[in-house]
Amino acid sequence: MKFALQINEGPYQHQAADSAYHFARAALEKGHEIFRVFFYHDGVNNATRLTTPPQDDRHIVNRWAELAEQHDLDLVVCVAAAQRRGIVDEGEAKRNGKDATNIHPRFRISGLGQLVEAAIAADRLVVFGD
Repeated sequence: MKFALQINEGPYQHQAADSAYHFARAALEKGHEIFRVFFYHDGVNNATRLTTPPQDDRHIVNRWAELAEQHDLDLVVCVAAAQRRGIVDEGEAKRNGKDATNIHPRFRISGLGQLVEAAIAADRLVVFGD
């Protein structure tokens, strides 16, 4: 089965990011495909490279990045939600006059069309969070 995932909650405020990560990992281990993971609303906070949890805590951003590296996952961050929350890549920083970026390099910023495409291409769109 081919899944698309939508994550609407931040990495440490809600269980949604952890649940989505564990779902994706289990699905991949069972031989399923993840077409795309789309981070929306507060879920865009899963993409910041500046997250620094305590050493004895899980590092959700790195978990997503490592899973994406292992399975060539497409991790897409909603541009509008990212801008509202200060998540920027080089292109967005330049366009908006910012002097730094903070998106993890394994993630990319794009529009809602990526979510629509994922929902069409996948057998199931699974949404995590409100």
